[in-house]
This record gives sequence, structure tokens and C-alpha cells, in this order.
Amino acid sequence: MVGLGPGHQAYLTPKALQVLQEADVVIGYKTYIDLIEHLLSKQTVLAYGMKKEVQRAQEAVAKALAGYHVAVISSGDPGVYGMAGLVLEVAPKDLPVEIIPGVTAASSAAAALGAPLVHDFAVISLSDLLTSWEIIVKRLEAAAATDFVIVLYNPRSRGRQEHLRQALRLVQKYRSGETPAGFVKNSGRPGETAFVGTLATLPVEEVDMSTTVIIGNSQTKIIQGKMVTPRGYAV
Repeated sequence: MVGLGPGHQAYLTPKALQVLQEADVVIGYKTYIDLIEHLLSKQTVLAYGMKKEVQRAQEAVAKALAGYHVAVISSGDPGVYGMAGLVLEVAPKDLPVEIIPGVTAASSAAAALGAPLVHDFAVISLSDLLTSWEIIVKRLEAAAATDFVIVLYNPRSRGRQEHLRQALRLVQKYRSGETPAGFVKNSGRPGETAFVGTLATLPVEEVDMSTTVIIGNSQTKIIQGKMVTPRGYAV
């Protein structure tokens, strides 16, 4: 299991690069394969479309059991909304699985926005493909009520146009519309763009599946155009 980070080679760890280059077979979602194709020369590459995660995991295990050194890739960190858990579920107990961490979107987006995650935060995906919207709402409600900084993955897609608006309205039950909030699109990739503003002014129409949204807590402030959540030090 190899985490690619945001996608730019500058954010790919030396360990991840080593494992990719030593692999016999590289398996992953086609979009992620495209990000590292220039790093692969001798490897057999198996690219899959969306919603083929189980097939990817099963093929990886089959190749590994056949004696191949297999690298299954995920963007960001494979243990954060990635393939690591599924591969461990599918793999037999005697098959060793090494997990190579990567820079997850929460970290790369936070760096672009400033320092919003210096205190406690919650990461919630708004995708309801594998988790019901009712459960997502409960988690949003709990995070908002307990004043966590909130990071939203998969915030908006063509099939989920209103989930982000609903999430922002829910958070505003507990936080002022003036609460700092921002997003980063294409974090760590060419064309990266960032927005820093408030919960009430977040431009929802500009958000898509390549975007990570971060909503500050009651202590988050904007300093020189950057989101900052104080840890509590006396300054």
C-alpha cells in the first residue's frame, strides 16, 4: 500500500518512490496512475475505474500470492479514506502487507490555508456512497456541537450538489457565519487554488471533488489572510 500524497512528486516520500520503483505490479485508480506514470518503466500497470475498489484489492492479493511484488496506490494516505483497510480485509493472514503513509489532503490543504489544524479537528467525508447521509449528518452535528475544526473530504460532486450546503447550514446552528472557513482545490497539484473567508461566504459553486474544505472553530482567526487556530499559548 503506497500513499502518493497530493499528487505532485515533491510531496511523494522517498520510501514511497522506492517501493513504486521496486514493484513488479502497480495497481490503482486510473486518475492516480496518471499522476505517477512517468515514474514507472518496467512495472506492469493495472488501472481501474471508479467503484472498482474490491476488484483492485482482490487482483492485488492474487498477484502477490503468485509471487509478484505488488504496490497498490492511493492518493494522500492509503489509511485515510484509502485502500489500506480493504486490502487488509481481503488479504489472507499469512500475506504480509506494508503500508507506506502519504501526505493526506487535510494536511496539504491546511498548509495552503495557514494553520487551521493546530488544535483538535475532525475529518468527515460528505460522500454517501458507502456511509448513509443520516450517519454523516450525526457526525457533522457532533463535531460542530463540540467545537472541533472540521475538515470536509468529497464535499461536492455532480451527483451531490446540495450536500455541502446542507453541511454548512448544520454547522451554522452552532457557529457564527463569521467563523473563518476556506477551501483548497487541487491541493499540491498543478492549478492549485485556495479561498479563505467565512462560513457564510464560502463559494459553494466553486467546490468540487478535488476540493478540501476546512471550517474553523470558535477560536479560529484570520491573520494576514491565513486561517489560524490558536493552540492556547500566551503570546
